[in-house]
Amino acid sequence: MSDVTIRTTGPGPSFEPEKLMGLDLVRASEAAALNVLKWIGKGDKEAADAAATDAIRGMLQYVDMCGTCQIGEGIKDEAPGIFVGEKLGNWRPGSPHISIAVDPIDGTTLTAKGLNGAVAVIAAAKCKSEDEVALADVPTVYMEKIAVGPKVKDGPGQVRFDAPVEQNLELVALKMGKRVRDLVVCVLDRPRHEKLIAQIRKTGASVRMIGDGDVAGAIAPSMPDSGVDIYMGIGGAPEAVLAAAAIKCLGGEIIGRMWPRDDAERKSILDQGFTDEDILRAYTSEDMAKGDGIVFAATGITDSALLRGVTVNGTIARTQSVVMRARSRTVRYITAYHDLTRKTIRVGSDGSDRQV
Repeated sequence: MSDVTIRTTGPGPSFEPEKLMGLDLVRASEAAALNVLKWIGKGDKEAADAAATDAIRGMLQYVDMCGTCQIGEGIKDEAPGIFVGEKLGNWRPGSPHISIAVDPIDGTTLTAKGLNGAVAVIAAAKCKSEDEVALADVPTVYMEKIAVGPKVKDGPGQVRFDAPVEQNLELVALKMGKRVRDLVVCVLDRPRHEKLIAQIRKTGASVRMIGDGDVAGAIAPSMPDSGVDIYMGIGGAPEAVLAAAAIKCLGGEIIGRMWPRDDAERKSILDQGFTDEDILRAYTSEDMAKGDGIVFAATGITDSALLRGVTVNGTIARTQSVVMRARSRTVRYITAYHDLTRKTIRVGSDGSDRQV
């Protein structure tokens, strides 16, 4: 096995296992980005997704944790993935219980087309026991979302789903000390957002449309110097939970509401024991990612506002990653240089170490 650190838990009631886990998660997201390098721009998003998934699974299996996947890949398009309920980590007796959320590629289409905005994303949350769920398993494929930064979260008045777009943007502008026409609103470029985009533009605010990369888009308002003031629209429910984990580390806020695609999906949700009130409820970041024992890690695959993508100069690959911790609200950027003549990645499909 190469490039994997197995850690042991420390003694004492003040021990915080997430302190040790950040670098392990970064190694896993780095491995995903490197393993998908050969698929960037090749037009095969399934192959890219499979490569990233294989690398993350292989790296996570050796992390010192009793991990359970709560948010996994393959929900929307039956792509190969790490699935809900899958056990991850070495499960050594005494290791911390951890809820895992993973999106090996947030932006598979972007990767396949060689476009900007694709990242590999992992979130981990400490649990008291194997049965506790710290990262919400939302039953819908999509959620309606609004994400804002710390300045907008703090103080009186909050953005709401039942408020008009104009009112929400006026609140954001007031708290950020801007004019509404100076706001930048991030929205996924989808036909379902045609009305929302028209309402935003009517206020005079600018719209920054993204083709994919729902996690990075929702995180952007909480990132300094991102140039985005608020994220709005309907996107993936798993991506909402991943974004909630990061946003908690940054001090911002995301609210999400289930968005059933049709009557059949609504009926399926009700059959699972959820109510109409549950479907209409606005879930906060704390509802989706519970507690302070949360770590979020991501590595750029292609360039984005969040991270630089993988670049290769001769035999050296450069990756940029970010790791965040909720308890201390620490954000670290990690630039790593990998010698491709020596670099191997432990993959989950057969447990082998493969040359990048």
